[in-house]
Amino acid sequence: MNAVGIDISKGKSTVTIRSPGDIVIMSPRDVPHTQSAINDLIDLIRGLDGETKVCMEHTGRYYEPVATWLSDAVSLSAQ
Repeated sequence: MNAVGIDISKGKSTVTIRSPGDIVIMSPRDVPHTQSAINDLIDLIRGLDGETKVCMEHTGRYYEPVATWLSDAVSLSAQ
């Protein structure tokens, strides 16, 4: 199973993606909270082989727009 970890803060999220065997698909990288940047992230997640889970760590309510954008694209796991 692929794992997408997202640490959400105001205006940006830090994202990393790993595949089985602890293979790094995407090293931790800041993704701005713009529609185009989130769409690029969604495209990357959709392009992964196999099952993918997303785990978001958030502060306050900053996660809400990101969760809304991602919820139509991938299965979310609240942690």
